[in-house]
Amino acid sequence: MKIYSDFIIKPIISEKSFKEADSRKYTFVIARNATKTDVKNAIEKLFGVTVKAVYTTNIKGSKTRNTRKGRKTLDASYKKARVLVADGQKIDIFEEKTDEKTKKEKKEKKEAKEKK
Repeated sequence: MKIYSDFIIKPIISEKSFKEADSRKYTFVIARNATKTDVKNAIEKLFGVTVKAVYTTNIKGSKTRNTRKGRKTLDASYKKARVLVADGQKIDIFEEKTDEKTKKEKKEKKEAKEKK
């Protein structure tokens, strides 16, 4: 039996991924041996959404110079998956909290405490 949390390592949180989240595309770092069907099943089970499509990419580590002697080191390589979710569904990890949202939440909490 496969453990779904082993396939999804972490979400990629960047400006580009937040912009794509508006169009229902979410980006994750996944295990190197994970297939598209593994990723689809894992996202559906872990987040309770319907996945329409999965796009995977192998990202090669870049070489950087970081020593006085000019030695080059290689950054880590990883596998990335972009997941398209069905209409009207979203994954809450990628929801960006703005000042207005936090103010509304604080206001609602205050009102709930006052009512009690």
